Amino acid sequence: MYELIGLSGPQIVFYIFSSMLVISALMVITVRNPVRAALFLVLAFFSASAIWLLLEAEFLAITLVLVYVGAVMVLFLFVVMMLDINMVPLQEGFTRYLPLGLAIAVIIVFELSLVLGPENFGLEKFAAPAAHTADYSNTKAIGSILYTDYVYPFEVAAVILLVAIIAAIALTFRRRVGTKTQKPEEQVAVRREDRVRLVKMKAEKR
Repeated sequence: MYELIGLSGPQIVFYIFSSMLVISALMVITVRNPVRAALFLVLAFFSASAIWLLLEAEFLAITLVLVYVGAVMVLFLFVVMMLDINMVPLQEGFTRYLPLGLAIAVIIVFELSLVLGPENFGLEKFAAPAAHTADYSNTKAIGSILYTDYVYPFEVAAVILLVAIIAAIALTFRRRVGTKTQKPEEQVAVRREDRVRLVKMKAEKR
């Protein structure tokens, strides 16, 4: 069957998942419902992880599913559903920005075709990666390269992420003028005499 279409089994699987990835990515930016867009993004992540499995990068594939699909996208869906976004302004602005979006998309596709064209990229220029043995560990290979050849860039990236975390915490605790906040310790320590005052008044007769 594979000889009839001129493709091998892994190539057919690659084209199937890559087509699903492209279609789901297009649906993410064209669907007007944010919940459906997030679900299509989950499908795009699953398709990308399947392509990474074909490249024997099982650690990256599992990390993509666990981190992005299992944590980040669940958080996105929770936030989108909690915000209850009004879809009317989004639907009105879609047609207004459609020509600009299509022009930018055409430019991006043209640039990618120049870089990833058949004359610069393909099995004719670069041979397919050699298959590894059954005892090969992608996690061990990534760890050995990451902490030997790329240890300094890895440390620099860790410092940048640490600075970003500290900056986010500092922005959260920043005092804003006019912002009303509650102090739980004062609310717990309050007494009846502090909040209630009994006023004696003489009865009035009409």
